[in-house]
Amino acid sequence: MDDAPSFDTSFRDELERLFRWRRDVRHFRPDPIDASVIEELVGLASLAPSVGYSQPWRFVTVDEPERRRAVRENFVARSRDALETYEGERAGLYASLKLAGLDDAPVQIAVFVDDETETGHGLGRKTMPETLPYSVVMAVHTLWLAARAQGIGVGWVSILDPEAIKAILEVPETWSLVAYLCVGYPETEEDQPELLRRGWEETDEAARAVLKR
Repeated sequence: MDDAPSFDTSFRDELERLFRWRRDVRHFRPDPIDASVIEELVGLASLAPSVGYSQPWRFVTVDEPERRRAVRENFVARSRDALETYEGERAGLYASLKLAGLDDAPVQIAVFVDDETETGHGLGRKTMPETLPYSVVMAVHTLWLAARAQGIGVGWVSILDPEAIKAILEVPETWSLVAYLCVGYPETEEDQPELLRRGWEETDEAARAVLKR
């Protein structure tokens, strides 16, 4: 096509910067985000590739205080369970981490896959059905990058019971939770993952060093 875009070195350099500064944000400012901005981000997310053009993603904004409170309670309970699986130094570090921005993020979005969507007529997923949720992950990542390009941070909360979240949000039975996102303006800008800065992997390195002895 004559109007096909050409991306120059400057653009590619900026794209790399976007990748590097895309962080999993857990510390948010309370500043509100206009609903039109969220609609724009979801629209951009829907440009993500999907198996057989199925577009199986379903975005649900969580605004009601009661539902948010129930989600947070589930997170606290599941995080307590996870803490019990660690010991010693790692348990202490886990307990000190802020693992979600549920108290601060002005926007919360649950992202589901419609497991029985008829869009796409099953093309490309009969032998690899997992490509359906993979497509939703692509949409989540696209939203994440689009948000970061506008100075908006995203945090993925995975310490949740998916079935409990489905019940809290009263979504169709054919939907499965893929991601629960906190969205807002970050308190600080960082180009390194928080877990790396806090030494989560260094604990592993220390353990391996002990074993080598």
